[in-house]
Amino acid sequence: MTALDAVSVYLPPRRVPIDSLGGPVELTDMQVRLFRRFHGLTEVRRDPDLSLPDLLLRATAGLTALHGQEHRVRFVLYARAFPVVVPYPDNPLHDVCRALGLGHALAFTLTQQSCASALAAIDVAGRLLRSEPPGPQAPLALVLTGEKAFTADAQFIPETSVFSEGASACLVSADGPRDRLLSYACEQRGEFDVAGGADLTRFQREYRPALAAVIDRALAGAGLTLDQIRLVLPHNVNLMTWKRLCRLIGLPLDRVLLDNVTEAGHVFCADAFANYRTARQRALLSPGDRYLVAAVGAGDGVTFAAMVLQH
Repeated sequence: MTALDAVSVYLPPRRVPIDSLGGPVELTDMQVRLFRRFHGLTEVRRDPDLSLPDLLLRATAGLTALHGQEHRVRFVLYARAFPVVVPYPDNPLHDVCRALGLGHALAFTLTQQSCASALAAIDVAGRLLRSEPPGPQAPLALVLTGEKAFTADAQFIPETSVFSEGASACLVSADGPRDRLLSYACEQRGEFDVAGGADLTRFQREYRPALAAVIDRALAGAGLTLDQIRLVLPHNVNLMTWKRLCRLIGLPLDRVLLDNVTEAGHVFCADAFANYRTARQRALLSPGDRYLVAAVGAGDGVTFAAMVLQH
């Protein structure tokens, strides 16, 4: 059963108040107030002096379980929200693999599900590992996330959220002892292709019911009900979305880890791992607890995704 053997997250320590972002990306005062007062977004993490490889390497530096096990890493999957994150011909994934001594690994990028690509990467990593020989030295996969807020589109989602810079590194095994994947569900809605002229009113109307339906599918796949879930690790899009979703599905808001929404904003594909780290630091998960991770990615269509894991 696919398992998360270790997770490491790096967020730049520099905190940038939302109020200071208006000028650089031409947000009006009203838009800034909307982010702060309605969506609960107060600050993000940015560091213009760090490159994308710097972010990824700082995340992997905290992955102590990787040290001495580099030879076992068969796959490196880089999940990101944007198809292009650096100028051609730079390749941050291969640069990071070389720096980590992982030049032998099969390395590739997943972007098709935008900010939900991290959950897809965990699922794909598990599928790949199950095709490898088992044993004490069974192959591992390294799942990376991390992006820079390098353009206006990569800094905020109009009327919805603001992006933080950050990165994560997750070591995945085919049969680890904890944080075992019980189920994964996703639904891709191509009709919500914003660039292709999607009906935004319909998208807003169906967003929460579609996410709720995917959560139900993930729970059913794990043979669980929502009452049996100890904690929900959300995508950090904004507070209002989760308040309304909790009302829709009957979930107490205090079972959703929302602190990072206000303190860090939306960290592209790294939200799940940043929230997992916070849950571990605050002892919110005990051995055996089942928890749910949710994500939505918007690009050429929208992907709604959810995973259930057992700590």
